[in-house]
Amino acid sequence: MAHLTQRTFAPLNIAVLTISDTRTLATDTSGQTLSDLLQTAGHVLIDRALVQDDIYQIRAKLSHWIADPEVQVVLTTGGTGFTPRDNTPQAVQPLLDKQVDGFGELFRQVSLAEIGMSSLQSRALAGMSNGVLVCCVPGSPGACRTAWNSILVEQLDSRTGPCNFAPHLKPQAQRVIEACEVRS
Repeated sequence: MAHLTQRTFAPLNIAVLTISDTRTLATDTSGQTLSDLLQTAGHVLIDRALVQDDIYQIRAKLSHWIADPEVQVVLTTGGTGFTPRDNTPQAVQPLLDKQVDGFGELFRQVSLAEIGMSSLQSRALAGMSNGVLVCCVPGSPGACRTAWNSILVEQLDSRTGPCNFAPHLKPQAQRVIEACEVRS
């Protein structure tokens, strides 16, 4: 029953992708913010990368992680605005099996209190692909903190009720291997 929550915390394997034409991993404060927040919450940072704001580079990295049996969640930061180089939504949407329509709406709503009407220019989005939750947030540390603290921290916590995303994610490969060994 996917709607039931657990009483114990189940850490998730999360990959972080920064999409930027100007940053490096050393100067990537947004990706670092997400990495720090998810680890502080008890999740596992399974991988972290940075790609140029290019539709095909974004899709290539996401496709790799979506196919990886260990990755359960991908958080992207950057490329969600309206400049000519902001391509994250166009890159991600075709890879999604189901879109989480409320994610972008809720992100803009909670951002309104922090940045006013500028929140209208965020194209934050989320969806499911091959049992992986993909969440795309703007490329500032403040936006990453807002998304994490206002939405993601609870939705990625298996104890949150009445529902959260944890039961909808593919199981970690190690759990699948262990389950198969028990049955043998």
